[in-house]
Amino acid sequence: MPIFTEAVAAALAEFPMLNSSVDGDRIILKKDINIGIAVAKPDGNLIVPVIKNAEQKNLVGITKDLNRLANAARNNKLAIEEIQGGTFTITNFGSFRNLIGTPIINQPQVAILATGSIEKKPAVLETPTGDVIAIRHLMFLSLSYDHRIVDGALGGAFLRKIADNLEQFDINRLV
Repeated sequence: MPIFTEAVAAALAEFPMLNSSVDGDRIILKKDINIGIAVAKPDGNLIVPVIKNAEQKNLVGITKDLNRLANAARNNKLAIEEIQGGTFTITNFGSFRNLIGTPIINQPQVAILATGSIEKKPAVLETPTGDVIAIRHLMFLSLSYDHRIVDGALGGAFLRKIADNLEQFDINRLV
């Protein structure tokens, strides 16, 4: 989840309309990127604590915040301010071994991302010597969005940016 959160924060910086809200007939662009992460509690309910200013944090900072908030959520120890102020939400169906799902937008936010299970699958790869079939780790990303603000072109471009950010992640980089 920290890697997904980092990828989303970077994409939101480039696509500010997805980091907005609706108030009547007004669109409010949010300056800060505050990412809510859906956390399953032991009783089966979900709660969405918020990583504030995610765009300003490195991977270690995001990981520390995420672990602290998730532990507090599972132990019913979240403060009210830790579940307020989200500008975008991520939910992880994949943690329950689901490939795909349709997340519901956490209003007044305008979009939510769902991450599916990562599984090994055969995939066709183009190489200089021709196409080959190889085993790859693949996953589905699902994006639900408010069509009053986000159309299919913007939603698709944003989702592609998140996928590009994830696919370009360098496991050897310094954190």
